[in-house]
Amino acid sequence: MTDPSDADPDPLRAPPGERSVPELLRFGVVNLDKPAGPSSHQVSAWVRDAIDETLATLDPEGPPTRGVAHSGTLDPKVTGCLPTLTGDATRMAQVFLEGAKEYVAVLELHGSPPSDFREVVAEFEGEIYQKPPRKSAVSRRLRTRTVHELDLLEVADRRALLRIRCESGTYVRKLCHDIGLATGGGAHMGHLRRSATDPFDDRDLRTLQDLVDALAWAGGGDDALLREVVRPAEDALAHLPAVTVARSAARSVATGAPVYAPGVIDVDDAAIPAAVRDDASNDSDAPTDTDGDAPTDRDTDPDPPLAACFTPDGTAVCLGRVVGDPDAENGTVVALERVLL
Repeated sequence: MTDPSDADPDPLRAPPGERSVPELLRFGVVNLDKPAGPSSHQVSAWVRDAIDETLATLDPEGPPTRGVAHSGTLDPKVTGCLPTLTGDATRMAQVFLEGAKEYVAVLELHGSPPSDFREVVAEFEGEIYQKPPRKSAVSRRLRTRTVHELDLLEVADRRALLRIRCESGTYVRKLCHDIGLATGGGAHMGHLRRSATDPFDDRDLRTLQDLVDALAWAGGGDDALLREVVRPAEDALAHLPAVTVARSAARSVATGAPVYAPGVIDVDDAAIPAAVRDDASNDSDAPTDTDGDAPTDRDTDPDPPLAACFTPDGTAVCLGRVVGDPDAENGTVVALERVLL
């Protein structure tokens, strides 16, 4: 007879609000305020070491975090929003590429601003071309990035204060250089601070000292501050469209299975690409094109958006993309990209 204690443990985590401190530290996110001076890599290493030291005290039989991951490198002199994922949450680091980033930058002009300076700056809102700088870690190929909002907040002598909300991967230093060229006098980036990385912003940033203090209090049995500083990793998924799946389906995902139609409970409309909507609405009486297929937007529709799958109690299950009709009786609905269990 099989001993029940030998059965495989349930792969599903407790709901976000019911996790122990060690569980939170191994699947959490800190909306960190990066200071000027250290690199993003060094800051991440400090976060990892501080958390592992606390885990060794609170749960010596359990594993360490095995690492942390931040939301995108900031140069040593740059400050601001650096959401940092802990432990198993590092698997979802790609989610920070899906949202926008926001910066406040000082533009140092090399001459007096022209009379049409505000109009010159406005020309850089929208889709722009950029080539990564020579010191960047990526290939220096011309590419496009979208500047969603570009506000000229203030001009004083040869300095201008800019607020920039842009696509992930936009080089603000290069943007400042190009604005300077457009003025005819040149410019470079002065101080830079990141004020937001979707879905986080600077309204609830936490410093390294906040984290160290919270860990010290938690080590002594008071976890109230820690639960304010370290949030459930699910908070990093708030900007993605959501798919709710049954717990039984989530357990199958833990073994690598995709999300099948019978396990889907609900899907945000934003997660469903036009091609899937068209396929679901087409029937035998629909008009066909010259090849005999019902016309859809499949050839022009962009890739399905990245979606996050959750159990009904809010536990993150996986990242994936909707590829099938959620209302179908069978078939794959979500193709997996990262299992988070």
